[in-house]
Formats: sequence, structure tokens, C-alpha cells
Amino acid sequence: MTAPRILIADDEPLLQAELRVTLAALWPEAQVVGVANDGVQALHMARELAPDIAFLDIRMPGLSGLEVARTFGSRIHVVFVSAYQEHALAAFDEGAVDYLLKPVDAVRLARAIERLRARLGTPPPDLARLVQQLAPKKAPPAWLQASVGNTIHFIDLSDVIYFGSEFKHTRVVTDQMEAHLRTPLKELAEQLEEAGFWQIHRGFVVAVKRIAAVSRDADGAVWLNLRGHASRLPVSQRFQHRFKGM
Repeated sequence: MTAPRILIADDEPLLQAELRVTLAALWPEAQVVGVANDGVQALHMARELAPDIAFLDIRMPGLSGLEVARTFGSRIHVVFVSAYQEHALAAFDEGAVDYLLKPVDAVRLARAIERLRARLGTPPPDLARLVQQLAPKKAPPAWLQASVGNTIHFIDLSDVIYFGSEFKHTRVVTDQMEAHLRTPLKELAEQLEEAGFWQIHRGFVVAVKRIAAVSRDADGAVWLNLRGHASRLPVSQRFQHRFKGM
């Protein structure tokens, strides 16, 4: 049998590197043919490179791993990777090859490789039904509970100017205060897209209604100026497509 061809899709470079190194150690005959940074890139790579196996982060910019898997039909075996355990049981029930939680454990990955070896001779399951079950749209919260010291504040979502990622917390900024949430910024970004918030950087999600201007400095970096607030927020290259003409 030819060497298995593997695609890795995850927006976290450290996870990408960790998977590549561990796969090389545990499955040296397998070949990583592509590494994608987001769902759209993963979709293109899957079409161009025709991998046998795809390790897909469930939550990625552009397209989620679930949306990418939907397009595979019965062509590619899938291992889902995520920081969130709520999808695991359904993934197994519906025939997904395996499921890895972040940070990826070598013992768990070794078990996934064993299952992949056993299944490579059979057609992959069509994951369209699984995707439909695992991707319900959550309504954005109307308000948030955020802490300032030992006090919990109830913050109306419409009052939020932006969210910023901090070590183990997410900072929420309004005109009146700055407070902290325990919800990861990545999870918030997905919940709040339909509520008028855009992720503009790995570390920032901003209320679109509070964007006053977008500018590019002499070094080529893109920045947002906010309406009625002194903060100036960076826009990473990945999210510059939101601002056409830049």
C-alpha cells in the first residue's frame, strides 16, 4: 500500500507543529502533504492534494472543520481536533475516524493512528449527517457576566466596544468599564458574528458599529480607529479581507 497522505488544518501554528512532529514519530511512513491555516485553505488543499486523511480543527476561521468535512463525501478519512469536548460522542456515533482534544496527547494520537491503519482499506464515511448534527447555530447572548475584581457585572452585549484576549481571560471593554470573562475569545468570536461583531485579529473582536476608520501605516500594518474610544486596534492579514480596498 502506498504511504498515507495526510492534510493538517488548524489555525494554531503550535498545534500544527505538534501534530507534524508526533505523526512523524508515531507513523513515519505517512506523509504530511499539506498544512492549512484556515478552513478555506483546507478546502482548496483537499481538492488539489487528494489526501487520504485529514486532521481538521472543528473551529477555524473562514470555514469550520465540520463545513470542510461536509465537502469530502466519502473520499477522505477525518480526524476532528478541538479544544471542546461536546462534539466527541456524536463524532464517534456517526463514524468519524477519531477525535482528538487539545492539547493533543501522544497516547491518544497513537490510538487514532491504529484506527486509521485499520480503516484505510475501506471507504471513508460520508460525514454530511454528522456535520448537520454538530453545527447548530447558537443565538448570541443578550448579556454577559464579567468580573472586575471580586464583583460580577452584568453587561448588555450592545454596550460592548470590543473584546481582547488576555492570559486565561477575555477582556471586555465598554464605555463605562473594562471587565474579564472566562470564555475564550475564539469561542466568543463564533457566537457573536451574527450580533454585529467581527474578529479582526487573533486577539481582538470588535463591534462593527464602533469602527470609525481603517488605516494602513508606513510599515503596511492595518489599524482600526474606534468611534468614541481612544483604543487603536490592529487588523491581522488574515482578517483584512473584511475591509475591501485596503
